[in-house]
Amino acid sequence: MSSISEKGTHGNDHALPLEYSTETGRLNILGFWIFLATDLILFACLFATYIILSHHTDGGPTGNQLFEVKGFMVETIALLTSSFTGSLSIFAMRNNNKSRMVGWMIVTLLLGIVFVGYEMSEFVHYASIGATMQRSAFLSAFFTLVGTHGCHVTLGIFWMFSILTQVIRFGINKDTARKAFIVGIYWHFLDIVWVFIFTVVYMTGVIS
Repeated sequence: MSSISEKGTHGNDHALPLEYSTETGRLNILGFWIFLATDLILFACLFATYIILSHHTDGGPTGNQLFEVKGFMVETIALLTSSFTGSLSIFAMRNNNKSRMVGWMIVTLLLGIVFVGYEMSEFVHYASIGATMQRSAFLSAFFTLVGTHGCHVTLGIFWMFSILTQVIRFGINKDTARKAFIVGIYWHFLDIVWVFIFTVVYMTGVIS
């Protein structure tokens, strides 16, 4: 990504990425980073709760009995690949290539839908065998942590779809570029959170 130059903060310096080319754009991006910091605190609390309660199964199923490697590996591959394709979309935006940007955003959306679909089928399967939130403290913490992340991904899908339609309609300009860049940051944040879920919840669960 291009860096912000001193000169660029005072004028229409083409060295600036388009999303940073206005004062409003820079402030919005800064504000979103602050929002992500608060979201990070939320997930930190959920992770701490899960770690404390992960062994409180009350005679119910454990992570080792529930988690299927194939399922969460598919979710992981889909989400991490979507992070890569999301970056390709932003790269195309920086090169003012609308068609390629739109194409990579669509791929990113589809991968996000695959992730949510697998996660929903996982939850439904657990509920069908009696592994619900009410069954134990472990399951309450599991559904709260993983479900909160899933809700974030679902929100990101709708958000990205909204921006995709704006890019198709209005093209790449300072407003659509800012919005696409911010949703890209959000998407990468969710990928990072998922890496921790993959490690702390699923991998630790299957080997415990």
